[in-house]
Amino acid sequence: MDKLWNSGYVKIWIGNFLVHFSFTLIVPLLPLYLSETFGAGKDAIGLALAGYTVMALLVRPFSGYLVDSFPRRTVLIVCNFVFFLLFGGYLLAGSITLFALFRTLHGAPFGATTVAASTVAIDVLPSSRRGEGIGYYGLSNNLAMVLGPVVAIYMLNLFDGNFKALFWLSMAFSLAGLILDATIKLPRRETVADKKILSLDRFFLLKGWREALAIVCYAFSYGVVSTYVAIYGRQKLGIEGSAGLFFSLFAAGLMVSRIVGARALRDNKVVHNATMGVVAAALGYLVFALQLGIWGYYSAAFIIGLGNGHMYPAFQTMFINLGGHNQRGTANSSILTAWDGGLGLGILFGGIASEHLGYGGAFWLAFTVNFAGALYYFFKVRPHCAALPE
Repeated sequence: MDKLWNSGYVKIWIGNFLVHFSFTLIVPLLPLYLSETFGAGKDAIGLALAGYTVMALLVRPFSGYLVDSFPRRTVLIVCNFVFFLLFGGYLLAGSITLFALFRTLHGAPFGATTVAASTVAIDVLPSSRRGEGIGYYGLSNNLAMVLGPVVAIYMLNLFDGNFKALFWLSMAFSLAGLILDATIKLPRRETVADKKILSLDRFFLLKGWREALAIVCYAFSYGVVSTYVAIYGRQKLGIEGSAGLFFSLFAAGLMVSRIVGARALRDNKVVHNATMGVVAAALGYLVFALQLGIWGYYSAAFIIGLGNGHMYPAFQTMFINLGGHNQRGTANSSILTAWDGGLGLGILFGGIASEHLGYGGAFWLAFTVNFAGALYYFFKVRPHCAALPE
């Protein structure tokens, strides 16, 4: 059997962890920093931080084009370098306006780096173990998501509330990831530079529109729940600090399902994994919408994590199979764009629903859209992906 954990795969796995860790290390504390340093209100904080996500979403389709049209290692290193460099903007920003500007700009290299890194990971994987490798690759994101906030709080206390020291630390981890990525060696490959410059298929994988629409539904639901889970836990369930345990259980579900599902992906059971994930996620959102108290609140987190952990690597494998070797970057950027788009819509409409229908109405909206995505998967996506080549 071909070796999965080869040198290139180990390096890109750790490099991806370091990029996401440097990102998650400051995310949970930025609202507190803006409030204490600049006296920013809730609206100003929201606007200052929203630009990052918007910029990452806008740049992803172009990232796929760059990754497919130019040497992938070069694209990865350049984007990673800019990502590292922009951490310095947080240190230099003397007003909330400047901070918002640097934060928005930072979203571009993050979006491009994640596309480039996931594509390089696929390049260094043996084709016989590609699906399994995609599943394990996602664990680097999950570990960063769990460890980042915990380490951030610990280090902030260690630094006596010095946020600038935390920015320097994030910058250091980002630099470590950049150095590691620079040591990766890739074989020469054919690019897609001969295709028409205005072809939409260079920026979005048109053959994957069915799968992308389903991903939008699943991301929509996560956008609603992830945004309002903390305030719901505090105001309705009376749980202080509930979001920390909720997201830890969610991440635990992700990791368990990725480890368990990797074996099925190794055996090319892509449809099997996708089906299990779609069903489990729908069940998790139903449990959450039913508002069954504390036990329902936390068990839903683990179930949704299980569902997403099975579903996402399977869908990513479908996109890669549809794109082929020369459109791996476009395939990766397409699924990430679909996810970011759905996430943004979920945050937007979840806010409207919670304002007019309460949290219960917002959570039922999340389940309804997720269930619609599940039905769409069984009637449209599953028959399509079952016919895809390995």
